[in-house]
Amino acid sequence: MSDYPLLSAFLTMLWFFLWVMWFMLLFRVVRDVFDDDGLSGWGKAGWMLFVCVLPFAGVLVYLIARGRSMGERAVRRAEAREQAFRAYVREAAASAPETGTSSADELAELAGLHDHGHLTDAEYEAAKAKVPVR
Repeated sequence: MSDYPLLSAFLTMLWFFLWVMWFMLLFRVVRDVFDDDGLSGWGKAGWMLFVCVLPFAGVLVYLIARGRSMGERAVRRAEAREQAFRAYVREAAASAPETGTSSADELAELAGLHDHGHLTDAEYEAAKAKVPVR
């Protein structure tokens, strides 16, 4: 361990994390190329060829040329997922059977708790006042 100074360990970690960030950026660009519906098949093939043959230059040029629209497409995809989720929740909530208990059931439960001594007279009256009349 003494043959590997602290600064060298720091620089090794720095290069490792830069390498990981590079791959994350590369995968993000590749995903964006394939997710873009406005890009033709030849356009996708051209960008992929450019990114594969000259990876650093290809990714850098892609970010310069299409970086803004890349973010806009990501926002649109997130909004579409959110709308789909909300529609699913609305549909599931509308089709779910009503699981609520009736006022009579709630009053019967309160009376049972009061009869068994779990509720005082004051607690029983306060809880009974909170039961909605349907």
